[in-house]
Amino acid sequence: MPKYAELVYNGFWFSPERLALQELVDKTQEFVTGTVRAKLYKGNVTVVGRKSPYSLYDPVIASFEDDQGLYNQADAGGFIKLQALRLRTLGVARNK
Repeated sequence: MPKYAELVYNGFWFSPERLALQELVDKTQEFVTGTVRAKLYKGNVTVVGRKSPYSLYDPVIASFEDDQGLYNQADAGGFIKLQALRLRTLGVARNK
């Protein structure tokens, strides 16, 4: 969004760049709707509830206990190894 703000600030409201970014924003926000309940107290905001007709939250999946076979915890192993690859590479490079 810094680029979007920069374009607007500099007067490029009708520029192709700003219009293209607007299309991206509109597309990514297409299903963003719903209700959020918040508690305000001494300058703090705490979300105490949210709901949306497009919510992807499913309490069965979120529990990871009885997810009815929707998630295999063994799948995380490959993801963790892939994410750690850059750190292992860094360690090898620093120890040379």
